[in-house]
Amino acid sequence: MSVAHDTKNLTVQAQVSSQEWQARTDLAALYRLVAGHGWDDLVFTHISMRVPGEDEHFLINPYGLLFHEINASNLVKIDINGEIVMETDYFINPAGFTVHSPFHKASEDAHCIIHLHTDYGVAVASQKEGLLPMTQHALIVYNEIAYHEYEGIAVDTAECDRLLADMGDKTIMILRNHGTLSVGKTAADAYLRMFFLERACKMQILAQSGGTLLMQGQEMADKVGAQGAAAFQGPGGQMIWPSLLRKLDKEDSSFRD
Repeated sequence: MSVAHDTKNLTVQAQVSSQEWQARTDLAALYRLVAGHGWDDLVFTHISMRVPGEDEHFLINPYGLLFHEINASNLVKIDINGEIVMETDYFINPAGFTVHSPFHKASEDAHCIIHLHTDYGVAVASQKEGLLPMTQHALIVYNEIAYHEYEGIAVDTAECDRLLADMGDKTIMILRNHGTLSVGKTAADAYLRMFFLERACKMQILAQSGGTLLMQGQEMADKVGAQGAAAFQGPGGQMIWPSLLRKLDKEDSSFRD
């Protein structure tokens, strides 16, 4: 009996380390959370996770599955060039990793990257002024936001260098006319940043449908950003993550499969 045949008949969990299985579970949970918020865009956005202990290997969604169908086993393991490195019945959209790869390559802290095309996120990304310093949610993330100009659908690898240059030392990006992106050391940190950004975008669009907007300045953005910074450096994300997993388990625990 061949090794390849033996491997094919093993479960994914049996083939990977306990650390990788945990990463797979957390990433699958992120996909389900995004779907639950209505932040998904059929199969056309991506969340990626570095495999613990394997700096050049990452996990990403199988192309063609909706986010509520993704679980720990059907995530696809790829290398930094987007090439599949573990046997799977699925394939990926290489263009999807174009947006993620420069950040994974450049930063040891960019373990998890979330990229979305939400209604409110794209609406703000299509406004000249971008995210406005007008709500507490916006002020908390305001100083963490970078901007990248639209270059068309992200299929040109030459765009990677420009994405990285535009991000600088920030942890959140608004891609003009396109969508939103967050990075984090953990799934929890990337999720919390995106949660605040997406809520801030929604609040902005809703406020713009009303009367005169009340803005805050850079001084207040600095103050509130400093006050909220600790939430995005471990404690905040890790505090809410177990609750989010319990919520998912209660609704549908198949993300763990």
